[in-house]
Amino acid sequence: MARHEYYNDDGTTDKQQCPRCGDTFLGDHGDRLHCGKCGYTEYTDE
Repeated sequence: MARHEYYNDDGTTDKQQCPRCGDTFLGDHGDRLHCGKCGYTEYTDE
C-alpha cells in the first residue's frame, strides 16, 4: 500500500505508529504488531 492510502480524508489514521521510530506504521500480523524498520514487536492476545 502507498502511504497516502493509510490516511482518511480528514488526515487521521487508524494505524498505530511505532513508539521507537515514530514515523513508521506497525504491520498487523494477526497475533502481533511489527515495525519493519527497527524490529519493534508488540504481541496481542487475539
